[in-house]
Amino acid sequence: MTINVQYVKMLTSETMTEYVTKRLDKLGTKFDWVIGAKVFFKIENDPKGDGHICDIDLSLPGPKIFASSKEKNFELAVKNTISDLTKQLEKRKSTFNHR
Repeated sequence: MTINVQYVKMLTSETMTEYVTKRLDKLGTKFDWVIGAKVFFKIENDPKGDGHICDIDLSLPGPKIFASSKEKNFELAVKNTISDLTKQLEKRKSTFNHR
């Protein structure tokens, strides 16, 4: 799986890139038909402090799968986004006809 990480209007972070890559590699091992992932990190001004956004777009056979989370830190946003993607992938997997 190819992973493309982008930081929107903010400094890049090697630590976050490694963190999200490790989590997505685990996802790619479980669902080997995932082709690629585009990850976007953004910071939004939020009075509650929940301005850390992680968007992940997965390429796979059929329609793309997308999930996004807005949390108090990027680690939590990544965790929740990947959790949402896993649920969507499980659902998609159940529609496949395995030989």
